[in-house]
Order: sequence, then structure tokens, then C-alpha cells
Amino acid sequence: MNRCIPVAALCLGLLTAAAAHAQAVQRNFPAKALRGTLVVAQPPLVAMDDQPTRLSPGARILDIHNNLVRSASLINQELVVNYTTDQRGQVHQVWILTEAEAKEKRPGLGTERNYTFESLQTSPARTRASANN
Repeated sequence: MNRCIPVAALCLGLLTAAAAHAQAVQRNFPAKALRGTLVVAQPPLVAMDDQPTRLSPGARILDIHNNLVRSASLINQELVVNYTTDQRGQVHQVWILTEAEAKEKRPGLGTERNYTFESLQTSPARTRASANN
């Protein structure tokens, strides 16, 4: 009976150390992974940076702890992700990002423009535009 206590304490210590190590692991994303905003509409239909697309037949979505997540549990949530696409352009691998990972710079497929719509401008720019008229 007395031998069980040290074994249990050792197992508990190993589990605690493994959990702490799992939280501190930095994920390495593929170089071809892009940054985007994912919104699952109706699986497999998704919007990536407001552009409608699809999840590939074998798509995998991983949460911040690298656990597999089903797309149906993410419906109508706007998530900052890194992702890869397959040969058909469908979203194949998705990593939901932590706040620290989201701050890192990474290219994305988002729409880039060299102009700003008036509806997207801040109020001081609108007043300058109305003053010129």
C-alpha cells in the first residue's frame, strides 16, 4: 500500500510536466501557409477573407492546442487562422491562432487595394472631402 503513493505522485508529476510542456510548444507552420479570416457558413462552405470557398474533402482544422475541431462547431465565428490550400484552391489545413501567433506577419490572400472606399474612411477624411466640394 505504501508503494502506491510514490508511484501516484510520480505519475501526477509527469502529467503536470507534460501539460506545461504542451502549453509552451510553439507551432511551426509551413512556409506556404497563408493568413486569413475564416468564417464557416455551412460545412464544407466557408468564407476566407470574405471570399466564398470550400473546405477540401480531407480538410483538417486544428485549434490553439493542436486538437482537431469539427467545422460544424465553428459556424458563424470569425477566426484568424493560418491555412493551406490544395491543388483545386480549396482550404485544406487550418490552424486557429492564438493572439501571439496572430500578431506575427504572414502573407495572405486578402484583397489588397491602393484606394479606400469613402464608406471605410474615418470621419476626419470625410470632412476634408466635403470641404473640397
